[in-house]
Amino acid sequence: MPKRQLLPALVWVRRYDRKSLAEDLLAAVIVAIMLIPQSLAYALLAGLPPEMGLYASILPLLVYTLFGSSRVLSVGPVAVMSLMTAAALGSLALSPQDYIVAAMTLAFMVGALLLLLGLFKLGFVANFMSHPVVTGFITASAILIAFTQLPNLLGVSAHGHTLPEMVPSLLGALGDANLSTAILAGLTLLWLFWSRKGLAPLLEMAGLPAVAASMAARVSPVVAVVLTTLAAWGWQLDTQGVATVGQVPAGLPGFSLPSFSPELWRTLAGSAALIATIGFVESVSVAQGLAARRRERIDPDQELIGLGAANMATSFFGGFPVAGGFSRSVVNFDAGAATPAAGFFAALLIAAATLLFVPLLVYLPKATLAATIVAAVWSLIDFSIMPRAWRYSRADFQAVTVTIVLTLLAGVEIGVASGILVSLIVHLYKTSRPHVAIVGELPGTEHFRNVARHEVQTHDTILSLRIDESLYFANTRYLEDMIYAMVAERPRLKHVVLMCTAVNEVDMSALDSILEINERLAELGIMLHLSEVKGPVMDGLQRSDFLEKLSGRVFLTQHQAIEALKE
Repeated sequence: MPKRQLLPALVWVRRYDRKSLAEDLLAAVIVAIMLIPQSLAYALLAGLPPEMGLYASILPLLVYTLFGSSRVLSVGPVAVMSLMTAAALGSLALSPQDYIVAAMTLAFMVGALLLLLGLFKLGFVANFMSHPVVTGFITASAILIAFTQLPNLLGVSAHGHTLPEMVPSLLGALGDANLSTAILAGLTLLWLFWSRKGLAPLLEMAGLPAVAASMAARVSPVVAVVLTTLAAWGWQLDTQGVATVGQVPAGLPGFSLPSFSPELWRTLAGSAALIATIGFVESVSVAQGLAARRRERIDPDQELIGLGAANMATSFFGGFPVAGGFSRSVVNFDAGAATPAAGFFAALLIAAATLLFVPLLVYLPKATLAATIVAAVWSLIDFSIMPRAWRYSRADFQAVTVTIVLTLLAGVEIGVASGILVSLIVHLYKTSRPHVAIVGELPGTEHFRNVARHEVQTHDTILSLRIDESLYFANTRYLEDMIYAMVAERPRLKHVVLMCTAVNEVDMSALDSILEINERLAELGIMLHLSEVKGPVMDGLQRSDFLEKLSGRVFLTQHQAIEALKE
């Protein structure tokens, strides 16, 4: 395997040419146009001033260009991370300025944690969240995000980060709904949902190439931003109760330090760990999926470094936690981005827009941004995972259900923490009760199969057991009880052969347990044997005194064991 390059940019920049430049510039323009309204919307979702969304879209893209291993991942504010930021900071009762500093501090902590995990090659920790649990958490988070935007869609005030908090607050405020805001939001939602599938075919009928039509449909939120802003300005909708973004500071963010208060760090530590985990899992899932479509590969540990550096960088320039976004990464991919330089150019374009066009956002309705958020997260809702999990694995179904219910009822932090915990419990439960099959030989072959599934040859004096799991402290007692129960049912038994085809590891607890089984069987006049032991496992057995104490032998194959032991 090639040695990991700390700066992947040094690899692809050597082969950079005009063709790559043209492809990256085109992708950058399309992604930047799409990212501007998204960034503004996700900042509001996080409870922050809208300009911070733009700030959090500039430096992370620049830094990820240097350190990231994916050629198409677009890093910036994302819906779930924004919601988790709001949940982490919303209960702290901070002043607006302190809230901003706390968001920057959270980004710094998330970045530092990701960076440390990457430097120590600990990317595997994200594997403790199973795919069904991640899908369930994202589904529940998308529902919560949609609910949090209802007040902005209706022009009312409501609060809360869980359904039990939001629903009563929202119901109590419905009587104050602003008709102009609701109409504007409804029309915007209709446009966004229709344009997703209906705009591209219409543009193709008008003569636009299919690829161009598809790209145009993906940036339809910009059309909504422009039209609703013009409408709010022309008809003075702010005087009719339609909330607008208002005056936004022009210019790029200056350098500022996050807080290093020990008390704030202790308060945010758990949230930072959860946000880092979700951000990494979401980013790597997107990056791996897109890389596979180009027959490329990414380095998960390098992704930790890239995402960590991006978060730490934005924490010094008015940003909040960021990750790789699914929708804009797909747009970047479809637009033909050749290298991470597409992100670099997109960052420059967003910086230019921040300098030149931010003052024009004063009349941008908040309902438009809320509609943009709802349309973006709608595709994340996937309840199909529940019937699929029910059919395939009841344990995974329980994990998904717990994650969705707790996220909706208790909040995103408890939801994701419970998801990780349930994933671990499910894994421990499955591995603590390993599948053990009694096997026999298929007639005329040297293959051994489960006696419950195949017509096989067995011997009254030999019990052949295939263990389909590595052996460790949590499952040895289960194995002992199973073997003793089977032995008690076979009075003519003389040999027990453990077929270790699927055993990749035996820890010390398991080793002691097998020796105990060996001794108890020996007292009954039964010999214990092993077969098909893998090399690394055999190396460990040879380093111990196990082979000296074993009453039987270790056979290369199960067939050899049966041939040697049968009467």
